Amino acid sequence: MKRTRLSLFYLAGYLIPAGFLLLFAPTFTLKLLLSNGDYGNVFPRVAGVLLIGLGVIVVQMIRFRAEMQYSTTLVIRPFFCACFIAFYFMSHDPFFVVLTAIVALGVIWTGFSYVMDKQSGT
Repeated sequence: MKRTRLSLFYLAGYLIPAGFLLLFAPTFTLKLLLSNGDYGNVFPRVAGVLLIGLGVIVVQMIRFRAEMQYSTTLVIRPFFCACFIAFYFMSHDPFFVVLTAIVALGVIWTGFSYVMDKQSGT
Protein backbone atom coordinates (compact mmCIF):
# COMPACT_ATOMS: atom_id res chain seq x y z
CA MET A 1 0.00 0.00 0.00
CA LYS A 2 2.95 2.30 -0.62
CA ARG A 3 1.24 4.40 -3.32
CA THR A 4 -1.92 4.81 -1.25
CA ARG A 5 0.07 5.83 1.80
CA LEU A 6 1.95 8.44 -0.23
CA SER A 7 -1.32 9.83 -1.63
CA LEU A 8 -2.49 10.50 1.93
CA PHE A 9 0.28 13.08 2.31
CA TYR A 10 -1.80 15.28 -0.02
CA LEU A 11 -4.78 14.88 2.30
CA ALA A 12 -2.76 15.78 5.40
CA GLY A 13 -1.03 18.49 3.38
CA TYR A 14 -4.22 20.44 2.86
CA LEU A 15 -6.10 19.59 6.05
CA ILE A 16 -3.55 20.87 8.55
CA PRO A 17 -2.47 24.10 6.77
CA ALA A 18 -6.08 24.96 5.86
CA GLY A 19 -7.10 24.28 9.46
CA PHE A 20 -4.48 26.63 10.85
CA LEU A 21 -5.31 29.27 8.26
CA LEU A 22 -9.02 29.09 9.10
CA LEU A 23 -8.24 29.16 12.81
CA PHE A 24 -5.92 32.17 12.73
CA ALA A 25 -6.89 34.05 9.54
CA PRO A 26 -10.45 33.08 8.65
CA THR A 27 -11.27 36.11 6.50
CA PHE A 28 -8.08 35.82 4.45
CA THR A 29 -8.52 32.06 4.03
CA LEU A 30 -12.12 32.31 2.89
CA LYS A 31 -11.15 34.97 0.33
CA LEU A 32 -8.24 32.78 -0.81
CA LEU A 33 -10.73 29.95 -1.39
CA LEU A 34 -12.97 32.31 -3.42
CA SER A 35 -15.74 32.57 -0.86
CA ASN A 36 -18.35 35.24 -1.38
CA GLY A 37 -20.37 34.31 1.69
CA ASP A 38 -20.32 35.70 5.20
CA TYR A 39 -19.68 32.96 7.73
CA GLY A 40 -18.90 35.18 10.67
CA ASN A 41 -15.69 35.10 12.66
CA VAL A 42 -16.26 32.06 14.86
CA PHE A 43 -17.63 29.32 12.59
CA PRO A 44 -14.63 29.27 10.19
CA ARG A 45 -12.38 28.95 13.23
CA VAL A 46 -14.43 25.97 14.45
CA ALA A 47 -14.05 24.41 11.00
CA GLY A 48 -10.29 25.07 11.25
CA VAL A 49 -10.07 23.22 14.55
CA LEU A 50 -11.92 20.27 13.03
CA LEU A 51 -9.64 20.25 9.97
CA ILE A 52 -6.57 20.22 12.20
CA GLY A 53 -8.05 17.28 14.14
CA LEU A 54 -8.78 15.32 10.95
CA GLY A 55 -5.32 16.16 9.64
CA VAL A 56 -3.66 14.82 12.78
CA ILE A 57 -5.65 11.58 12.45
CA VAL A 58 -4.50 11.24 8.82
CA VAL A 59 -0.88 11.91 9.85
CA GLN A 60 -1.17 9.13 12.42
CA MET A 61 -2.60 6.80 9.77
CA ILE A 62 0.41 7.57 7.59
CA ARG A 63 2.87 7.32 10.48
CA PHE A 64 1.60 3.98 11.74
CA ARG A 65 0.88 2.63 8.25
CA ALA A 66 -2.70 1.89 9.27
CA GLU A 67 -3.57 0.31 5.93
CA MET A 68 -6.92 -0.99 7.15
CA GLN A 69 -8.10 2.63 7.40
CA TYR A 70 -7.00 3.78 3.94
CA SER A 71 -10.25 2.62 2.35
CA THR A 72 -12.20 4.67 4.90
CA THR A 73 -10.63 7.83 3.50
CA LEU A 74 -11.93 6.76 0.08
CA VAL A 75 -15.47 6.21 1.35
CA ILE A 76 -15.90 9.43 3.34
CA ARG A 77 -14.43 11.95 0.89
CA PRO A 78 -17.07 11.42 -1.84
CA PHE A 79 -19.67 12.09 0.86
CA PHE A 80 -17.87 15.36 1.63
CA CYS A 81 -17.88 16.22 -2.08
CA ALA A 82 -21.60 15.51 -2.35
CA CYS A 83 -22.27 17.75 0.63
CA PHE A 84 -20.07 20.53 -0.77
CA ILE A 85 -21.96 20.37 -4.07
CA ALA A 86 -25.27 20.58 -2.20
CA PHE A 87 -23.94 23.53 -0.19
CA TYR A 88 -22.93 25.25 -3.42
CA PHE A 89 -26.45 24.94 -4.81
CA MET A 90 -27.86 26.23 -1.54
CA SER A 91 -25.51 29.22 -1.29
CA HIS A 92 -24.04 29.77 -4.79
CA ASP A 93 -20.71 30.37 -3.03
CA PRO A 94 -17.75 29.32 -5.26
CA PHE A 95 -15.92 28.36 -2.05
CA PHE A 96 -17.74 25.02 -2.18
CA VAL A 97 -16.68 24.40 -5.78
CA VAL A 98 -13.05 24.99 -4.74
CA LEU A 99 -13.43 22.61 -1.80
CA THR A 100 -15.00 19.99 -4.04
CA ALA A 101 -12.12 20.25 -6.51
CA ILE A 102 -9.46 19.97 -3.79
CA VAL A 103 -11.11 16.96 -2.16
CA ALA A 104 -11.99 15.28 -5.48
CA LEU A 105 -8.37 15.49 -6.65
CA GLY A 106 -7.32 13.62 -3.52
CA VAL A 107 -10.05 11.01 -3.96
CA ILE A 108 -8.93 10.37 -7.53
CA TRP A 109 -5.27 10.15 -6.50
CA THR A 110 -5.91 7.89 -3.52
CA GLY A 111 -8.42 5.77 -5.45
CA PHE A 112 -6.01 5.24 -8.33
CA SER A 113 -3.20 4.44 -5.89
CA TYR A 114 -5.40 2.04 -3.92
CA VAL A 115 -6.39 0.12 -7.06
CA MET A 116 -2.77 -0.03 -8.27
CA ASP A 117 -1.59 -1.25 -4.85
CA LYS A 118 -4.29 -3.93 -4.74
CA GLN A 119 -3.41 -5.12 -8.24
CA SER A 120 0.29 -5.31 -7.47
CA GLY A 121 -0.38 -7.11 -4.19
CA THR A 122 1.51 -4.59 -2.00
